[in-house]
Parts: sequence; C-alpha cells; structure tokens
Amino acid sequence: MDKSLNNIPVTTLKGVGDALAGKLAKIDIHSIQDLLFHLPLRYQDRTRITPINTLQPNSDVVVQGKVLAAEVVMGRRRSLLCRISDGSGTINLRFFHFTAAQKSNLRPGAEIRCFGEPRRGATGLEIYHPEYRVIKADMPADIQETLTPVYPATAGLTQQRIRSLCEQALQLLDDDSSLQELLPEGIREKYQLSSLVAAVRLLHQPPPGESMLLLSEGGHPAQQRLAFEELLAHNLSLQQLRKRVQSIGGFAMPPTNQLTKKLLAQLPFSLTAAQQRVVAHVSQDMAARVPMLRLVQGDVGSGKTVVAALAALQAVENDYQAAVMAPTEILAEQHQLNFANWLKPLGISMVFLSGKTQGKKRQEVLEKIASGEAMVVVGTHALFQDEVVFHRLGMAVIDEQHRFGVHQRMALRKKGEKNGGLPHQLIMTATPIPRTLAMSAYADLDVSVIDELPPGRTPINTVVIGDDRREEVIKRLKNACLDSRQAYWVCTLIEESEALQCQAAEVTAEQLRETLPELSIGLVHGRMKANEKAEVMQAFKDGHLHLLVATTVIEVGVDVPNASLMIIENPERLGLAQLHQLRGRVGRGKIASHCLLMYHAPLSQQSRERLQVMRDSSDGFVIAEKDLQLRGPGEVLGTRQTGLTQFRVADLERDSNLLMAVRSAAEELLEQSPQTVEPLVNRWLARGEEYANV
Repeated sequence: MDKSLNNIPVTTLKGVGDALAGKLAKIDIHSIQDLLFHLPLRYQDRTRITPINTLQPNSDVVVQGKVLAAEVVMGRRRSLLCRISDGSGTINLRFFHFTAAQKSNLRPGAEIRCFGEPRRGATGLEIYHPEYRVIKADMPADIQETLTPVYPATAGLTQQRIRSLCEQALQLLDDDSSLQELLPEGIREKYQLSSLVAAVRLLHQPPPGESMLLLSEGGHPAQQRLAFEELLAHNLSLQQLRKRVQSIGGFAMPPTNQLTKKLLAQLPFSLTAAQQRVVAHVSQDMAARVPMLRLVQGDVGSGKTVVAALAALQAVENDYQAAVMAPTEILAEQHQLNFANWLKPLGISMVFLSGKTQGKKRQEVLEKIASGEAMVVVGTHALFQDEVVFHRLGMAVIDEQHRFGVHQRMALRKKGEKNGGLPHQLIMTATPIPRTLAMSAYADLDVSVIDELPPGRTPINTVVIGDDRREEVIKRLKNACLDSRQAYWVCTLIEESEALQCQAAEVTAEQLRETLPELSIGLVHGRMKANEKAEVMQAFKDGHLHLLVATTVIEVGVDVPNASLMIIENPERLGLAQLHQLRGRVGRGKIASHCLLMYHAPLSQQSRERLQVMRDSSDGFVIAEKDLQLRGPGEVLGTRQTGLTQFRVADLERDSNLLMAVRSAAEELLEQSPQTVEPLVNRWLARGEEYANV
C-alpha cells in the first residue's frame, strides 16, 4: 500500500468535507503533503504566562488573572471593558464586538487566560479583542508546549481550523515512507541539511527555545532545509527541460558568411569586442544539430539587435525562416524598422505581424509566412496564434522574454516542430539580471553578456528634482530644444490603468503646447494606432519635433541620437530596471545628455533609496542588484505573470546564499542519483510537466 502523503487527499482528514476542501484548494492544498508544506508565516509565543506588571506595548503575550469588573462603556463606540488582575498588576481588555454570552463569561470573580497585544489606550495599557478562555477550578488549562503557528489563510478558513488540520497531518508523519526523503545522505551531509521529516515537524511545532527572530527572517536551518530542496527541484526542472529540448534535436545551420559578411560590410559602425564574442557564441550554437538555448544580456544601447540580425541571417543562409518576437507593438515596430534597413538591401523578404494587422493585409502576411516567401518575420504576441503557420521555422529571437508567459513561448517553439526538430532560440534582455537570479531562473539557458557599450556614447547626468520646480524644468527644456536638441517627457503609469496613463500624457502634451508655443511637440501612447505612432516617432527621429511626450511605451527600442534630455514624471511609480530602460533613450549621440527624475513629495524611504541609486549609477547590473534587494525577484524578472518563480518556501532574494550549493547539488544528483530527479520535481512543481514542455 502506498503510504506517500502526496497521494492521500486532504478529505481523509477528520472534519474535511467538500466545502472545506474547496477552501483549501484555493490556497493550493489538495493532499496531506500539501498541508505539511503549507508553512507558517510567523509564530506567537504562548508557552509562558507574563506577569501583568512587566507588560510592554506592541508584543504578543499570554496573561492570566481574575476579573475585577466588566461593564459596557459608551464613547465614540460602545465597548465592553473588562479589568483583570494577577496580583502583580491590572490591565483592561476591550471588546468593540461582543455578545451577551461574553458579558456573562467575563463576570467578576472569573479566572481567565488571554492572548493578545497590549497597546496604549484610554485607560493605559489595553488588550483589544484578546483570544481568551475561562479557567475552571476542576479543569486546569494546559499551557502551550510549542510556539503557535500563524498560517497563510483565505476567506472562511480560520487559524484554529488550519492548526487543527496540520496537527492531524503531523500525526501521519510516522516514518520516511510517508514523506519520502529524496535527498541522498551524501548530499545532506555535504550541505549540512537535516532530515525532511524533522524539518517539517519543527516548523509546524517549534519548541519554546527556538529563535523567533531567526524563524521570522526565514533563516532557521529547518526553513533553509526546505528552501534548499525546493530551489534544487526548480533547478533540476529547468535542466530536464534543456535535456528534453536537446534530445528532440534541431537543425544544423553552419555559417556560410554569404549574408552576414554583406551585412557587416554595410553597417556604418564596427561591432564591439563584446558583440563579436557573443556573435561567435550564437554562430557556434546554431551550427550544431542541438537546438540553441541562449540568453543574451546587454545593457541599454549595447547593440543586441545587431546580434539578433546576424543570427537571423545565419538561419536564412541555410534556407530557414527566422521569427523575431517583441512584447510591445512599439518595440516590434522598432525591430521591423532596423531589420528592414539592414536586410532589405540584401534582398531578403520580410513581413510584420501584430494584433493590429487586420483584413486583407493580414491574409497576405499569413500566406507569405506559410509559403516561405517571407524569410524573416517580425511581430508581437500575434506570432503565437494558431493561424500562423511557418513554412520552415529554424530560428526564434525572443526579446525581453521575461514579459512572455510560459504558454506563449511554448506555442512559438511548437511552430518549428513540424520539420522534425526544434528551432534555435535566442533570448534577449536589456533588463540586467543579477547573476544569482540568472543561475536559478535560467538554469536551462547558456548566458552571454554584452558588457561594453559602443564607443562615442556620452554618460548621462541624472538629477532628482521635486515637481514644485516644474517651471524651472520647463524653462530648461525650452532652452535645450531651442539649442537644436530634442527631448522626451515621460508620463508614468497611474494606478495600473493604460487609459488614465494615456489621458495624463494627452493633458501634459496640451499644457506644454500652451506653455511652449515656440516648440513643435508630438505625443505617443499605447492607445494610438500603429501607423499614427510610427508617423510621430519618425517625425521625432527626422528632427521635425522638438519634444516627444510619451507614456512608458518608449521604454525600449527607440533610438534618436539627437535626443539628449529626458524628463520622467513621478519616477517613484516605476521600478529601477524600467527607469534605467527609459533613461537609456538618451545618451545615444555625442551630445552631453541629462535625465531629470521629477518626483512628487513626500517620498517613502524606499523611493528615496531607489532614486538615489539612479542618480549614483548608470551600470545596469548594479541597478538590477539594488532592484532585487528593494523589490524582490518577482518584479525584477517579471515572473509574476510567467509563474516561473512562484516558490512555496524559498525566497530567491533571502536564499541567494544557497544558489551556488544548489547548482552543485543538482549536478551531483543528476550524476549519482538520477532516479530521484523526477520525484523531486513533481513534489515541488505542481505544474512540472508544463515547464518540462516549454
């Protein structure tokens, strides 16, 4: 009989019917194992009674005493006030919501034990709405023997109910077969990890001596034991995915240099040493019959697009199609423009496909992709759709890939499967990902970094300024534009609403036109039609506009060397990576460039720190590390939407010290105990199969 708690549904526990099972399912608890891995958020110490005369405000305590008086008092709100004494002192308990039964329980003379947080109130220290029990002489109340866990919950699921279910689950933890120990003893000893069962027991019922501080910070050895195993499972799942992709095989595309040489000869610049190094990595990968899985990181303006174009050309030289996909319309359009300038003189047929490509035009584009007439296809999410059928897709470039979800990347990859292999994948990001994070989140990818900027780029001077100096900023803007330079004015997101963001940009553009009639001012936002946006952008690029007012749609891909001033309103609303991307729109020519971060006071401590980082550094990797510290990995990677790092126990930022060891342990496990890999991945990744197919 299989005693594994992973296979025993939570409905086998006493008191769990369909209704309660439904509530538990909302927090991803389906089996007994799920319940055991549903760890407390924090703990309360109810293991000792504190004398009333030693109480301090704002810390949870257990007190016990005799009720001296209980009465309903009228104030701004009616409340039940109950005064208790333990001989050392007295304290008031206050209930704003109470019943007749409570009034009866709390009568003078009753002995009660209660738990709560003393705070300063109208009568000195008071405990508001404490949990309490009346202690009867014939039934002494036992003091708690362990710290009391406080669990993540959901509507209709009380702490008491979760505690009682976890206690039942712990009783089933009889030996290692119920919660199988998957880490070999050698690995546990090497990395000083306790047994899984011991760690789980301790975290649900910590003895009184355990450090509350260590537990609250997630640094307890028992928490680290589980975090290690979960990080290991994620790392292994990505390595499995890489293995699976490579076992399917791809298309060998050796460089013939017919087209790549021509492109390099016609470029008005030479590649940097870093670009040449990355191009060589990519070219070598594509020559193999194993599908390339390479992430190219490069700071804003480091020249990733040329690398992508050369990779696409290597596919075309070998008679394969290349797809280039970007997350936003404006970035896809920018890629289309760059690729067209470079590839059309070489006689290569290209098409563009986005959600806005409609009707007859759309049909024509789809036919060209299906027949193979279009050798390079540039587009947005539209490339994923079922109706898009490639003739011979051999190479996919995915830009700013962390903005795409798991299913979307999977769908594009499948477009190449009909030819008996998987297309090469080149993934690009201008969001520098700290090394620790890349090791965990992209364990399936080879990583190349373009770590130098093209020569002639001028450093950007960043100034942090309050919006009470708006007039001064507008005057500076006017002088710069009348001095033959161009500028951006960026209106940031308001309450996550694109409509409000666009409206803010429209209002700002109108106000600036009134204030600066001598300037020619354009407007770009996400709700404009593609051709309208393209016209305004082209006019700005051609120098017909002094100022471009825009939403954050210009974050990536816009290249106007003459633009040397950027004003970002309310920069405190944006993450550091996004601010760095926006700032990268200036400093692309030889003119000294400036970025003004115009904030609205008062700023929170975190916002002040973030703007200080922007002022002090122009290094994308330094900024990304700080962003990771301040906002956490979900924001930095954009994984809130992709689901890549939805950890149950681990925290990438807190547990980054484990990542090197996890990586080594993964290699050892694959070599020495490959049979444990699948069970480990299945234990921690509920959607393991989905990732394995990405």
